[in-house]
Amino acid sequence: MKQKNLIFRLVLSAVLVLSLAAIASYDTIAPTAANSSVYKHAEITSIGEAKQLLVDGNKRFVSGKILNDDISNTKRKELVKNGQHPFATILSCSDSRVPPELIFDQGLGDIFIIRTAGEVLDPVAEGSVEYGVEHLKTPLLVVLGHSECGAVKAAIETIESKGEMEGNIGKILKKIAPAVERSKEDGTTGDEIFTKTEDYNIELIIAGLMENDIIEELVEQRSLTILGAKYHVDSGKVTWLKEVAGDE
Repeated sequence: MKQKNLIFRLVLSAVLVLSLAAIASYDTIAPTAANSSVYKHAEITSIGEAKQLLVDGNKRFVSGKILNDDISNTKRKELVKNGQHPFATILSCSDSRVPPELIFDQGLGDIFIIRTAGEVLDPVAEGSVEYGVEHLKTPLLVVLGHSECGAVKAAIETIESKGEMEGNIGKILKKIAPAVERSKEDGTTGDEIFTKTEDYNIELIIAGLMENDIIEELVEQRSLTILGAKYHVDSGKVTWLKEVAGDE
């Protein structure tokens, strides 16, 4: 009996030692060889490659087969030493259900993100976009809207009820109002007006970005492409709605 207890204690001790060793080494685990190419984003200059990284990442997110993204101490030190080299700038909604890093399955330093309610543009957001595409030289700029957008719903309901758009939130709704009016001009009614307005809002934001001299020049030089995209909160899928490239 004593011998059995001794063997049990030895086995238990060995299991505990191995478990503690695994926990201690977790923070420095490097990406596996199969995933290593995902972390060479500093080398991504092709617009096609940049978009494919987002497309593939969203497929992994939807399927639940996300990569073991490198968020280790080693990666953090690398980003401090070498700086950030994201492959895409993303302007997206602040909605807590729409975190770009997660829905595109990307890690630290991979994408440069600006988030506002309704992904609307103001001078600060626009300046941040300029930083991403001009100074960080991301070849891709994505305007990411989403379904079930609360800011879009608020704009529609305020306009239909002829309510006042006051305060700072009112400034957000006024930015979305042209998309609402465009939907109404199309004769859109019922629940479809929400979907149409979400889509039109993305298109109008892209049109606004193209009025920016820096962004327009980069697009004309074919060093930047702007993509409109929409995240579907129910399925997790991202659909691609519009592309503005240098030959347009």
